[in-house]
Amino acid sequence: MCGIAGIYNLKQKPDNIDQAEIIRRMTDRIKHRGPDGEGFFIEDQIALGHRRLAILDLSPSGAQPMFNEDKNFVLVFNGEIYNYLEIARELKELGHQFNSQTDTEVILHAYEEWQEKCLDHFSGMWAFALWDRKKKELFCALDRWGVKPFYYHLDQDKFIFASEIKAILENDSVKPAPNYNAIFDFLVFNRTDHNEGTCFEGIKRLMPGQWLKIKANGRSEKKTWYKVSFKDVKKENMAESM
Repeated sequence: MCGIAGIYNLKQKPDNIDQAEIIRRMTDRIKHRGPDGEGFFIEDQIALGHRRLAILDLSPSGAQPMFNEDKNFVLVFNGEIYNYLEIARELKELGHQFNSQTDTEVILHAYEEWQEKCLDHFSGMWAFALWDRKKKELFCALDRWGVKPFYYHLDQDKFIFASEIKAILENDSVKPAPNYNAIFDFLVFNRTDHNEGTCFEGIKRLMPGQWLKIKANGRSEKKTWYKVSFKDVKKENMAESM
């Protein structure tokens, strides 16, 4: 378990000192998720933060935010890619060079090679945000089953995300207000993850098998890249029973 957080200012470049203070506050709120280290990337309109729980490659080479070779892509990642060794071998055959023994770096090279389609290659659980410094785009993705959390707030000025809602609330621009529909669903039906809403108005969750891209013009694009086919599951169960 690690903790990720970030702020993408869509309208203007903020003061880097202010950005550094806010992103540090955000990661401090989720430091229990990553007691082994912290890291930050702050540039122009973007600020990314990470709290590390070191599991693979305990050396400094595994620290985040992590860059690809030409430092165009910057990644903060929470989770584990189970088949990262197999993907790394495939990427090396395609000419990619690695500087660590981490699944984090595999995500970077896989995105270089396959863009959004890289998700189809991964087996595991993950929530990550990858910043493209040339395009000024932020690509965020969640695993097939939504094991890892990814919460976000998006308005005309900012996109703010984190592993936990309380980190998002460290931003003064996000005022905590109740989402009564979500609260009703929880109290009456004990449902909390059936849609993208949370108990806080204006804060949503990325759903299982979804990715979200925030572009330089402030527009967002969301796609469900993986969806469970219950029809197919039902057919398989019927076949086994026969």
